[in-house]
Amino acid sequence: MVSISRIALSVLLAFSVGGCSFLPEEILHDSASNEQATSTQDALSNKESQTALSELAHLNWQQHQVEQSSVQIQDSGWDALAQRLALIETAQKSIDIQYYIWNSDHSGHYLAKRLLAAADRGVHVRVMLDDINLNEREDLLTALDSHPNAEIRIFNPTPSRSGVSKWLSFLGDFSRLNRRMHNKSFTVDGAFSVVGGRNIGDEYFDLSDEINFRDRDVLVAGAVVEQISDNFDKYWDSRWSYPVTLLGGEAIDYVDMINAVEAPAYANYPALPANTEQAKQLLGNVTQQMKWVDAYFVSDEPVPEDEGNTDVPKQTAVLLAKLAQQSQQEVLLESAYLVFDDRQLAAWQDLVEEGVVVKAFTNSMESNDLVTNHSAYAGRRKDMLEHGIELFELKPDSDLCQESTKDESKCAPAVPYGLHSKSAVFDRKVATIGSFNFNLRSTYLNTESVLVIEDEEIAASLADDIDEVINEEHSWHLELVEGKVRWYSEGESWTTEPEVGRWQRFQSRFYQLLPIEKYL
Repeated sequence: MVSISRIALSVLLAFSVGGCSFLPEEILHDSASNEQATSTQDALSNKESQTALSELAHLNWQQHQVEQSSVQIQDSGWDALAQRLALIETAQKSIDIQYYIWNSDHSGHYLAKRLLAAADRGVHVRVMLDDINLNEREDLLTALDSHPNAEIRIFNPTPSRSGVSKWLSFLGDFSRLNRRMHNKSFTVDGAFSVVGGRNIGDEYFDLSDEINFRDRDVLVAGAVVEQISDNFDKYWDSRWSYPVTLLGGEAIDYVDMINAVEAPAYANYPALPANTEQAKQLLGNVTQQMKWVDAYFVSDEPVPEDEGNTDVPKQTAVLLAKLAQQSQQEVLLESAYLVFDDRQLAAWQDLVEEGVVVKAFTNSMESNDLVTNHSAYAGRRKDMLEHGIELFELKPDSDLCQESTKDESKCAPAVPYGLHSKSAVFDRKVATIGSFNFNLRSTYLNTESVLVIEDEEIAASLADDIDEVINEEHSWHLELVEGKVRWYSEGESWTTEPEVGRWQRFQSRFYQLLPIEKYL
């Protein structure tokens, strides 16, 4: 029975939200907006539409089967940022970008600067961002959208744009507005894409003085790029995709601010590509190292058929569950956030009882950037161990940070090191890299995307990489002892979360009392 206080709160929220709402419930787009985008098929078959990037992709593709794709994993922040910049500098026709987060920091501003330079030379730039992390930047984004060759759309925005009213708006339409676009893709001239776990921001490119992440993307060319491009168009033209101009921002003068941004500099890496010649040289070297594989791209529908039903696993979750169920020897999971419900735990236990080894690597409390998200994992940690999943948690002072950043000042103890990558390996034959965290939000709520690579060499290499990081030199190995969780590493053991204080543990236990597990 619904309480009177809950009814009163609902009425209050309805009035509060109704008084400040101005956005339409959905958007109907003109399908002609996609005519300027360059598809992979056109780029590789129509000489009139060919670009330097499509020619580079075709040069390597013609020696392989047309349905194959070439891939190179981006592990370091420098590789991830340098290759994105090289694609921008080489672009001639189109740049299509989709992200959950785009920070207003050094790397975020510099990438925006180079995108505008590409737009200035006639490249059609489309950027799609989720609304949840927009942080009242409507004015700046509206200004960028005013460029004749740039368009910006926002996914599933709240009707109210700031302050308390924004969060009242969110609560007033919780079932819809809790559906977030977590996908990440970066496609240029329909010829190359970058997909994976990284957002845009210093912490994802080994540049932050606050926290840096172990993360992973893939640079791809070949057949799979058309799937990624088609998926971007589906989101771009979805009814939850809003032109940024509808959000009430006023165009500001951004030119001086953007032009003043210098390229980020790494202490022990080469300078980032700053012009077309350097970009082509970098991409030429990279493409020679790319491996041709069988690959396909899977993404959730932008708008669920029943937005109020949060008990049905999304398409990406179904795919990953199927790959796990087909495994006969081993499943390796690497996920920033890790939460399984009772149904999923039962499925994992069935797999373990069939002789499959299941290892899951995630953040420790000390390496996690969000105590709330860690609390959901901590609440299920004992259950996971009881159901046969082997658990490993990242140490925040792992020297793997220095292997990636090549800069002690970007690692512990000066800067925390956390895990943000989302990958899996099945029987060392199939690898997946994408935006999907193995938690309930990715399973039931967010839209996600996953690249599936069917290649034993790539899968074995990724498995070896995960094996290295779950070594006790870099991670804590968890076990159950007399029904209680224990942490082990290099001959030592802990009965509580290592290297954290009572206040953090109290916060975690408090959040576990709240019915928010699915939303973390």
